[in-house]
Amino acid sequence: MLKRVTALLFGLAFAAFAQAADTYEAGKQYFVIEPPQPTATGDKVEVLEVFSYACPACNMFQPTMRKLKEALPENAEIAYLPASFRSDENWPMFQRAFFAAQALGILDKVHEATFDAIWKNDGALRITDPATNRPKKPMPSIEDAAAFYSAYGVGKEEFLGVANSFAVNTKMKRADQQLRAYGVDSTPTLVINGKYRVTGTSAGGFDKVVPLVLHLVEKENGAK
Repeated sequence: MLKRVTALLFGLAFAAFAQAADTYEAGKQYFVIEPPQPTATGDKVEVLEVFSYACPACNMFQPTMRKLKEALPENAEIAYLPASFRSDENWPMFQRAFFAAQALGILDKVHEATFDAIWKNDGALRITDPATNRPKKPMPSIEDAAAFYSAYGVGKEEFLGVANSFAVNTKMKRADQQLRAYGVDSTPTLVINGKYRVTGTSAGGFDKVVPLVLHLVEKENGAK
């Protein structure tokens, strides 16, 4: 009896997923990237989040990203691309900080902590005054980011050396080029395997992002 119930539930879930998949249409729920762009995840399907730590919508999107990570099959992998196109909100500095943390091997430790440092009222890297919600003057600097990351096992001077290096400058320029190639003009945006672009708006809300991305990942698995 239990096996029959389990099979029935699985069948209903699969039918619901298939029905939802039938409603997905290129140009509406997702957009095709032409030409397709290279990925950095090898044989795995790349699910790339284009974001900024200083983007309030990206901060609100983090619970959805956690759900997506849990739901992805083993042959898919999350990657990140920090955007820089809002200098008034300090995005270029946080882009630099991201690539420095990545190069120093501490990104997994500091990724979510950086969001908290910006958006929690007592955060060390806030870009707005919690009392007035107006932009802080001055904004946090790369030196402030280095001081914050020093709690994660990297000395401030070491962090600054990497952050201001030729390698990080090159990665920042490359990231800006990638954003243009993907056709990204807002954050958060998800790029699936360099071929498809999805936003919360195109999906119909953050709650609809995960099933849509899973559909596109499966579509790529089928293409392989």
